[in-house]
Amino acid sequence: MEKIVYLLEDDKNIGELVRCALEMSNVTVECFETVAAFCGAVEEQPPAVAIMDIMLPDGNGLDVLPKLKQKYPSMGVIMLSALGQETDKVRGLNLGADDYIAKPFGVLELTARVNALLRRAQGHASLVRGDLALDEETMTATLRGERLELNNKEFNLLKYLMQKEGKALTREAILNAVWGYDEGETRTVDNHVSRLRKLGIDYIETVFGVGYKFVYRE
Repeated sequence: MEKIVYLLEDDKNIGELVRCALEMSNVTVECFETVAAFCGAVEEQPPAVAIMDIMLPDGNGLDVLPKLKQKYPSMGVIMLSALGQETDKVRGLNLGADDYIAKPFGVLELTARVNALLRRAQGHASLVRGDLALDEETMTATLRGERLELNNKEFNLLKYLMQKEGKALTREAILNAVWGYDEGETRTVDNHVSRLRKLGIDYIETVFGVGYKFVYRE
C-alpha cells in the first residue's frame, strides 16, 4: 500500500486541521465525511492508515472497523472520537483498532502516531503502542516521532516488556530473557528500567515484590 491516509470525519474543521498537519509530514491525506464514501474509496484503493470518527451522519465507525480489519489486516486504524471514556476506548481496541485518540487532541501527537503506523505498514516498525514504536530490523525506537538513543540491552529490554504487555514479570525472568543469565544481580534490571523512564517512556510500571510490567495508556 502507498503512503496514504484516509480520514473519515464529518467535521470539516477537524478534517482540514488533520490534513494540513499530516501533509506537512509528506503524507497524502484524503478526507471523507460519510461511511459510504469512505468504504467506496477503500474498495478502490486501500490506504496504509485509516483515521475514523465514530459518530457519523450515515453510520458508526465502530461498525465499519471489524469488517475493515478482517479484509485488510495490515491496515493501521486510529479511532478519533469525542467519546473518551475508558469503555469506549476498550471497545474500539477490542474491535481491532491499533490506536484510539480522544477529542480534543494535539496535532503533533496525532502526526507521530500516524507516522508510527505508516512505518509499521511499510514493514519497518514491528512493535507499535501509541506514540512508541520499535523497529527490530534496525534496532531503533521512536517516542512521539523522536528517535531514542538506546543501547542493545535497553532496546531488547523494552522489546521484551512490550511483547509481554500487561504481564507482571519478575526481575529474574527479565534478566534471563534479556541478558541470558539464569541468576545474577537483578539490580541491573532496575538500572536499565530507570534509564528507559528517564528517556520519557512512562509505560513501565513497578510491580512491588515482583518486578515490572508494560502498561500502555494514553
